[in-house]
Amino acid sequence: MFGTLVDWRTGVAREAQLILQPHRIAIDWIAFADAWRDEYQPAMEEIRSGRLPYVKLDVVHRRMLQKIIPNFGLEKIPEIALDQLTLAWHCLDAWKDVPVGLARLRKRFRIAPVSNGNIALMSDLARRNDIHWDAILGADIARTFKPNAAVYLSAAEAFGLEPGECMMCAAHSADLKAAAASGLRTAFIARPQERPGVSESLPSVPVDVDARTTEDLATQLGL
Repeated sequence: MFGTLVDWRTGVAREAQLILQPHRIAIDWIAFADAWRDEYQPAMEEIRSGRLPYVKLDVVHRRMLQKIIPNFGLEKIPEIALDQLTLAWHCLDAWKDVPVGLARLRKRFRIAPVSNGNIALMSDLARRNDIHWDAILGADIARTFKPNAAVYLSAAEAFGLEPGECMMCAAHSADLKAAAASGLRTAFIARPQERPGVSESLPSVPVDVDARTTEDLATQLGL
């Protein structure tokens, strides 16, 4: 979801600016978004490893936020502003191709986010971007985070399908590698604009479909 279907970087930067500017705070908003996202995998690993119990991504995002605010001199911002900031991830915009591309895919396939995002977060992003899921799957169902196999396998099971009857679609090769190892088919969707200079333009692992956008994916799947 994050990066593949929605632009987290621009959205978090925009929301942080809207929330914090009234407190007379001016920082590098994009750098703030990047720093917050950089804490994502380390925070996930604490739970994937079993060192901490599962909690929804909203809680993890708050932990990540608490870790980075000293780096931006934000230790004195009010608690209510921190609450608002945590929900910035609920206010992200989809890439332009996504609503049309997913609508085309849904004509033939059941579609669902298999994300580390919790159900409330996925629901808010869907409502904001007019995305019509058939279900919301992923971490909240599996009670763990990707790339643990349980996330992919529980998604297939929820639809009563074998893993090989499902396709994981993502802009991140590591996600697709883990899905393939669990028996799912895979599709890479290029999002070099997710984080310019860092994000992948091509998959680094074998995939079943290599697409430029969700609309290109639909075309390649015969829709």
